[in-house]
Amino acid sequence: MVNLGRLVFGMSEREVLYSQRGFEPDEAGVYRRLEGVGRAFLAGYHAALEESSTALLTDRLESMEPERRGFTYEGAAMGLTIRDALAPWRASRLHALLEGSGAAHAYLMYVGVGWAMARLPRVVHRAVPTLDPLLGWLVYDGWGFHQAYFAPDETVRRGERPRGLGPYAQRAFDQGVGRCLWFVEAARVDRVAASVAALGDDRANDLWAGVGLAAAFAGGVDDASLERLRAASGDQAPALAQGVAFAAKARLLPETPTVGLERAARSLCGMSSAAASAVTDDVLDELLIDARFESDATLPSYETWRRQIQAHFETATAAPLPHAPHDGTASEVPLQRNTA
Repeated sequence: MVNLGRLVFGMSEREVLYSQRGFEPDEAGVYRRLEGVGRAFLAGYHAALEESSTALLTDRLESMEPERRGFTYEGAAMGLTIRDALAPWRASRLHALLEGSGAAHAYLMYVGVGWAMARLPRVVHRAVPTLDPLLGWLVYDGWGFHQAYFAPDETVRRGERPRGLGPYAQRAFDQGVGRCLWFVEAARVDRVAASVAALGDDRANDLWAGVGLAAAFAGGVDDASLERLRAASGDQAPALAQGVAFAAKARLLPETPTVGLERAARSLCGMSSAAASAVTDDVLDELLIDARFESDATLPSYETWRRQIQAHFETATAAPLPHAPHDGTASEVPLQRNTA
């Protein structure tokens, strides 16, 4: 029997193929790994559309391979947000998952909400004030990734952003665009750096932070490429490192570390992934978090957090540590801090 939700809102796997998106594949075949990330996202998205209960959905998500499980939770968050929007009188399915197994994947789940925001903006905007006061900004990160992925000409090549975004929402949007550049350019460092430069110096900090998260989270490159990435980021190397630290926190919380994450942390943060993850917590422990999410904020707690992490890495990135051994695996992940 065909599930009605999937029939109406389902997405074809063709949507994540480079040939379908018009992205240029790389000669080394990294793009195939990145297409696999898209398939994991779609698996979670379709599971959320099909399952009738949080328990059944959790069983499906937890059955996914650990390395890509975070992406399935991201997709599930998109699906649940759409279902919540269509039945606002019901208890939130999204919050039910966030309060359960999704707590360890909250970073990517908020990003997944942003994918739904891109598809159902008016509905999702009404839900934004109920989001976590710290991580709620990630919905705009997800929106930025979505637009860069599905509309690269407008978002990446012409630098367009949706109308009506508040001052900091534009910056969070750019963090998602930076993350997506790793996918759009198939992890080719020279092309990623060129795309960042083309979008302007005033957007570079947010874009490089997104690139750093994706380089650690999606991975797929060797030591030499990571060194070139650090060199290409120039004076934005602390922003690049901050993105990697977010990825480290996100992947270590659900206990799904990868060799690719460790290599990125050592090359781009100058420390182990565990140490980079600890930096995010140490800084956060000293912050006073705003009590509510303010969508028109100009300098929210989230940005203060990012800035202080970057300040830490201004000296820590001076020299990389020895690389972790390479076993051919790589991945990308989120960051989570329970602020409830």
